[in-house]
Amino acid sequence: MGEDNFTTIGSGVFILSLLLDRADGILARLTAKTSMVGHKYDLIADTISNAFVFIGIGVGLRHSQFGDLAIPLGFVAGLAVTTVFFFVTRVETRKGNRAAEIKSSAGFDPDDAMLLVPVAMMLDFCNELIIAAAFGASVFAIFFFFKFKHLLRP
Repeated sequence: MGEDNFTTIGSGVFILSLLLDRADGILARLTAKTSMVGHKYDLIADTISNAFVFIGIGVGLRHSQFGDLAIPLGFVAGLAVTTVFFFVTRVETRKGNRAAEIKSSAGFDPDDAMLLVPVAMMLDFCNELIIAAAFGASVFAIFFFFKFKHLLRP
Protein backbone atom coordinates (compact mmCIF):
# COMPACT_ATOMS: atom_id res chain seq x y z
CA MET A 1 0.00 0.00 0.00
CA GLY A 2 1.46 3.36 -1.04
CA GLU A 3 2.01 6.40 1.16
CA ASP A 4 -0.80 8.28 -0.62
CA ASN A 5 -3.22 5.48 0.30
CA PHE A 6 -2.29 5.75 3.97
CA THR A 7 -2.77 9.53 3.83
CA THR A 8 -6.20 9.11 2.25
CA ILE A 9 -7.29 6.41 4.71
CA GLY A 10 -5.94 8.35 7.71
CA SER A 11 -7.62 11.55 6.55
CA GLY A 12 -10.92 9.75 6.03
CA VAL A 13 -10.79 8.12 9.46
CA PHE A 14 -9.97 11.46 11.06
CA ILE A 15 -12.88 13.19 9.31
CA LEU A 16 -15.20 10.39 10.45
CA SER A 17 -13.88 10.77 13.99
CA LEU A 18 -14.49 14.53 13.94
CA LEU A 19 -18.02 14.10 12.58
CA LEU A 20 -18.93 11.41 15.12
CA ASP A 21 -17.49 13.53 17.93
CA ARG A 22 -19.60 16.50 16.84
CA ALA A 23 -22.73 14.34 16.42
CA ASP A 24 -22.22 12.81 19.85
CA GLY A 25 -22.06 16.24 21.48
CA ILE A 26 -25.11 17.51 19.63
CA LEU A 27 -27.09 14.38 20.51
CA ALA A 28 -26.13 14.63 24.18
CA ARG A 29 -27.28 18.27 24.32
CA LEU A 30 -30.51 17.63 22.39
CA THR A 31 -31.49 14.72 24.64
CA ALA A 32 -30.31 16.48 27.82
CA LYS A 33 -27.89 13.63 28.51
CA THR A 34 -24.82 15.74 29.12
CA SER A 35 -22.68 15.02 32.15
CA MET A 36 -19.45 16.20 33.71
CA VAL A 37 -17.92 12.77 33.16
CA GLY A 38 -18.98 12.78 29.48
CA HIS A 39 -17.61 16.29 29.00
CA LYS A 40 -14.29 15.37 30.63
CA TYR A 41 -14.10 12.15 28.59
CA ASP A 42 -14.75 14.14 25.40
CA LEU A 43 -11.97 16.61 26.23
CA ILE A 44 -9.51 13.81 27.00
CA ALA A 45 -10.41 11.84 23.85
CA ASP A 46 -10.13 14.96 21.67
CA THR A 47 -6.77 15.86 23.18
CA ILE A 48 -5.30 12.40 22.72
CA SER A 49 -6.65 12.11 19.18
CA ASN A 50 -5.49 15.56 18.07
CA ALA A 51 -2.07 15.28 19.72
CA PHE A 52 -1.42 11.89 18.14
CA VAL A 53 -2.59 13.13 14.74
CA PHE A 54 0.07 15.86 14.78
CA ILE A 55 2.73 13.53 16.15
CA GLY A 56 1.84 10.99 13.46
CA ILE A 57 2.02 13.61 10.73
CA GLY A 58 5.45 14.66 12.00
CA VAL A 59 6.69 11.07 12.01
CA GLY A 60 5.18 10.49 8.57
CA LEU A 61 7.02 13.51 7.20
CA ARG A 62 10.45 12.39 8.39
CA HIS A 63 11.36 11.58 4.78
CA SER A 64 10.14 14.96 3.49
CA GLN A 65 12.11 18.14 2.95
CA PHE A 66 12.18 18.67 6.73
CA GLY A 67 13.82 15.33 7.43
CA ASP A 68 13.98 14.39 11.08
CA LEU A 69 12.98 17.96 12.04
CA ALA A 70 9.39 17.01 11.13
CA ILE A 71 9.21 14.70 14.16
CA PRO A 72 9.86 17.41 16.79
CA LEU A 73 7.51 19.74 14.90
CA GLY A 74 4.78 17.12 15.31
CA PHE A 75 5.62 16.73 18.98
CA VAL A 76 5.53 20.51 19.51
CA ALA A 77 2.05 20.65 17.97
CA GLY A 78 0.91 17.67 20.06
CA LEU A 79 2.38 19.19 23.22
CA ALA A 80 0.65 22.52 22.53
CA VAL A 81 -2.70 20.73 22.09
CA THR A 82 -2.10 18.91 25.38
CA THR A 83 -1.12 22.15 27.11
CA VAL A 84 -4.41 23.74 26.06
CA PHE A 85 -6.21 20.70 27.51
CA PHE A 86 -4.49 21.20 30.86
CA PHE A 87 -5.37 24.89 30.82
CA VAL A 88 -9.02 24.06 30.03
CA THR A 89 -9.12 21.48 32.82
CA ARG A 90 -7.66 23.94 35.30
CA VAL A 91 -10.13 26.70 34.37
CA GLU A 92 -13.09 24.32 34.47
CA THR A 93 -12.01 22.95 37.85
CA ARG A 94 -12.19 26.46 39.24
CA LYS A 95 -15.18 27.84 37.31
CA GLY A 96 -17.21 24.84 36.05
CA ASN A 97 -17.88 23.06 32.76
CA ARG A 98 -17.42 25.12 29.62
CA ALA A 99 -15.95 28.06 31.57
CA ALA A 100 -12.91 27.95 29.28
CA GLU A 101 -14.95 27.68 26.11
CA ILE A 102 -14.16 30.18 23.40
CA LYS A 103 -17.40 31.17 21.75
CA SER A 104 -18.11 30.28 18.14
CA SER A 105 -18.09 32.89 15.42
CA ALA A 106 -20.34 32.69 12.36
CA GLY A 107 -21.28 29.14 13.38
CA PHE A 108 -17.69 27.91 13.62
CA ASP A 109 -15.99 26.78 16.82
CA PRO A 110 -12.22 27.10 17.19
CA ASP A 111 -11.96 23.30 17.17
CA ASP A 112 -13.59 23.26 13.71
CA ALA A 113 -10.14 24.27 12.46
CA MET A 114 -9.18 20.60 12.91
CA LEU A 115 -11.24 19.87 9.78
CA LEU A 116 -8.47 21.63 7.84
CA VAL A 117 -5.99 18.93 8.86
CA PRO A 118 -7.31 16.08 6.69
CA VAL A 119 -8.12 18.51 3.87
CA ALA A 120 -4.52 19.81 3.90
CA MET A 121 -3.23 16.23 4.01
CA MET A 122 -5.32 15.14 1.04
CA LEU A 123 -4.31 18.23 -0.95
CA ASP A 124 -0.64 17.42 -0.25
CA PHE A 125 0.04 20.43 1.96
CA CYS A 126 1.62 18.21 4.61
CA ASN A 127 4.82 20.22 5.02
CA GLU A 128 2.91 23.48 5.36
CA LEU A 129 0.48 21.80 7.76
CA ILE A 130 3.15 20.60 10.21
CA ILE A 131 4.71 24.08 10.33
CA ALA A 132 1.30 25.73 10.78
CA ALA A 133 0.35 23.18 13.46
CA ALA A 134 3.57 23.55 15.43
CA PHE A 135 3.44 27.33 15.43
CA GLY A 136 -0.34 27.80 15.34
CA ALA A 137 -1.11 25.42 18.21
CA SER A 138 1.71 26.95 20.26
CA VAL A 139 0.42 30.47 19.62
CA PHE A 140 -3.09 29.32 20.55
CA ALA A 141 -1.75 27.83 23.82
CA ILE A 142 -0.06 31.15 24.62
CA PHE A 143 -3.24 33.07 23.69
CA PHE A 144 -5.30 30.75 25.87
CA PHE A 145 -2.90 31.24 28.79
CA PHE A 146 -3.15 35.02 28.63
CA LYS A 147 -6.92 34.98 28.11
CA PHE A 148 -7.47 32.85 31.23
CA LYS A 149 -4.30 33.52 33.27
CA HIS A 150 -6.33 34.98 36.14
CA LEU A 151 -8.15 31.64 36.38
CA LEU A 152 -5.00 29.52 36.01
CA ARG A 153 -3.28 30.86 39.11
CA PRO A 154 -3.28 28.57 42.16
